[in-house]
Parts: sequence; structure tokens; C-alpha cells
Amino acid sequence: MNMTKQYHRDLTQDHLKEVRQGKRFEFGDNWCKFLDHLDEAQIVAAEASLLSMLEVPDLTGKSFLDVGSGSGLFSLAARRLGATVHSFDYDPQSVACTKELRRRYSENDPQWCIEQQSVLNTGYISSLGVFDVVYSWGVLHHTGAMWQALEHVQHLVTKGGLLFIAIYNDAGSKSARWRRVKQLYNALPRPLRSPYIVAFAGQLEMKAAVSSLACGRPGSYLERWSKNGMRGMSHWRDLVDWVGGYPYEVAKPEEVFDFYKARGFVLRRLKSTGGLGCNEFVFQQHA
Repeated sequence: MNMTKQYHRDLTQDHLKEVRQGKRFEFGDNWCKFLDHLDEAQIVAAEASLLSMLEVPDLTGKSFLDVGSGSGLFSLAARRLGATVHSFDYDPQSVACTKELRRRYSENDPQWCIEQQSVLNTGYISSLGVFDVVYSWGVLHHTGAMWQALEHVQHLVTKGGLLFIAIYNDAGSKSARWRRVKQLYNALPRPLRSPYIVAFAGQLEMKAAVSSLACGRPGSYLERWSKNGMRGMSHWRDLVDWVGGYPYEVAKPEEVFDFYKARGFVLRRLKSTGGLGCNEFVFQQHA
């Protein structure tokens, strides 16, 4: 067996061990189910969300690195927008999802590379070079070593390039509570996990529905379930990810800002959640 195959086998075994020990949510399994219902409208929504946050008309001629590609939706969006794409993920099923999207929409595409790797692998990160756009939405806080991951991705941005990340907001005691919720989900026997998700998702959805009614905008709640919302993502799959997503780390927006300012980045855009969700950042490396 060559060294590359052995490495990927070891990486897969490490992932499976963490899952069995209740230390890691099966993100890739969730994304496989998401792909069963992916349609063109969701892909277009993903493209629009990328262009909006990056404030560019397209990605023609740009190199795009998707760190933790998950379903592969945003790798696909970047490729359709004209970028040369490099995708990688630690979860073997997420890698399979990304490859499936390439097969469906861009088979045998030499300008879309997909690998199973870890953002915490220093040797791999140093081998990648630099990219015009480095994208990692809702990923780095699930690595188990968020600040190390944040350090690693900054080395991948070319001079003048963009770093687009989303990190869970530190909501104090609320975040601590949800950390326990996620830990328990991953410790449960599999038959109990779906009822557990329904119980907690039901609480969240009831609050959202009541809030929209109180504001006199019941349609705003229904829009949460639109296929075209949530950056093209499925609301139900995001709920599953939210209840089960572990490891789980958080950061205040000013902590992330200070971290990258000290490393020569300028904040271009910030979309803050104010609650338990993700704060979105677009930083630019000094030219």
C-alpha cells in the first residue's frame, strides 16, 4: 500500500474512532442526506451568498480553497462562478459528498481538486501554497482545536487575498449549555438521537414561530424552511448539525478580529449574529 492510501486509511480510522467515542458528530452523514434533495435553486442561492459577502461580480480567474467542504455545495458554487477550486475535509463522507457534486455537475474537471485532509495537519497546510479566496464556513470551531485551525488558514491567503470564515458566537452561559446538549447527543445510542434532535429542534422552532407571530410577520418563520434560504442550505439539515455538531468551540467577534489584525489582515465585512449562531467575517490580507 502506498503512503497516500495508508494516510487516508489512518485518517478515516481516526475519524471513526472519534465518532464511536462520542467525540465527533458525523457531519458527512448529514450532508449525504442533504444532497438527496439538492436542486438548482439552492445552488444559485449559494452562489449569490458568496458573491454578496465577498463583494465581487464573479470568481473568474481566482483560486478558491474550501477548508472543510462538507456537502461540497460552496465548492460547486465557486467553480460555477469561475474559480479554480481545491476542496478538502477531514470527514470521509463529506469528501464523498463533494466528489458526488463534482460527478453530477463537473465530472472529470481538472480545475476542481478534492482531498481528504485535516486543517490541523501542519505539513499538509504548508504544502498547499496560497489562494485568492480561502473559505471556511462553520468548520474551524468543529476541529477540536479552533485557534490552531484559525492560525493555519491565515497562511493560505495570498497577498491581497480574501479569507471568508464563520465562527460560532460566544454567548456565554447559553453556549455552555449547548455544548452539553451536543456532548449528550453524541454520547447517546443511535436510536435515541433522532428523538433527541426533534425535542430540541421543536423548542427552537416554537420560539421562532412565536417570535414571528408576535412581530406580525408569520411569513418570516415559513421562509426559514424555504429551499432558497440559509445560503442555499436545508433548514432541517442545519438543525441536525446544530444539535449534534461536536466538537464545539466559540469566540467573541472582537477576539477573531484582534487575532487576524495582529497577523496583518484587514476586516472587510462582518455579519454578526448577536446570539448563538455564526458570526461571518471577510478579511483581506495586506497586499
